Amino acid sequence: MGTKGTPGAKSSGGAKSGHGISRRGLLIGAVVTAAGTAVLAREQLEHAWWRLPGVDKPRKPGEVDFARAQWISASAANWRKADRPDDYTIDRVVIHVTQGSYRSAVKVFQDPGHGAAAHYVVRKDGHVTQMIRELDVAFHAGNRSYNERSVGIEHEGFVDRPQDFTAAMYGASARLTAAICGRYGIPVDRKHIIGHVEVPGTDHTDPGKHWDWDRYLKLVRAAGKR
Repeated sequence: MGTKGTPGAKSSGGAKSGHGISRRGLLIGAVVTAAGTAVLAREQLEHAWWRLPGVDKPRKPGEVDFARAQWISASAANWRKADRPDDYTIDRVVIHVTQGSYRSAVKVFQDPGHGAAAHYVVRKDGHVTQMIRELDVAFHAGNRSYNERSVGIEHEGFVDRPQDFTAAMYGASARLTAAICGRYGIPVDRKHIIGHVEVPGTDHTDPGKHWDWDRYLKLVRAAGKR
């Protein structure tokens, strides 16, 4: 059947087909679809170009994400390059305790054979050291999904020594966590700021029963308002 029921009649360039869609409409739709696909492909390429062999995303040596932090690089074997939050959404902060001194934590994070490191280490006196950029994935949580979605903060001390969790440490760590939460829109609550012990599949117990979560979250909220 042709147009208007006339056998063998041909549709003109602007006439509707038997399905009620014009050839022009089909062409326009195809162009729009192609354009949308091209935009998506370009955006994916922009995020992925630096993963090509021999290409690295530009980094500035010694650059930190938290202005008050000192930079000491962890071994490249203890983290992997990423482009967060573009490739992985950051929606968690994981609180750790080193089970040792600040110096020992920095040393093992620089050891390629250790296989783990956190983004930050907070000392008892409140000094903050950054060892891995936040855009990169640190091997700190013992769970790949949580590593990809979180920032890890180590705290000098032992879980069974409440005296190790000083006021200076709480304050400095709270300011750091507030900055991270503000940067990525992370809610300040116990669902999004968690202990290492709460990571699925972990065998760790930190930060332990002596870590004062109520005090810590109050400090984080207060720091976020400044």
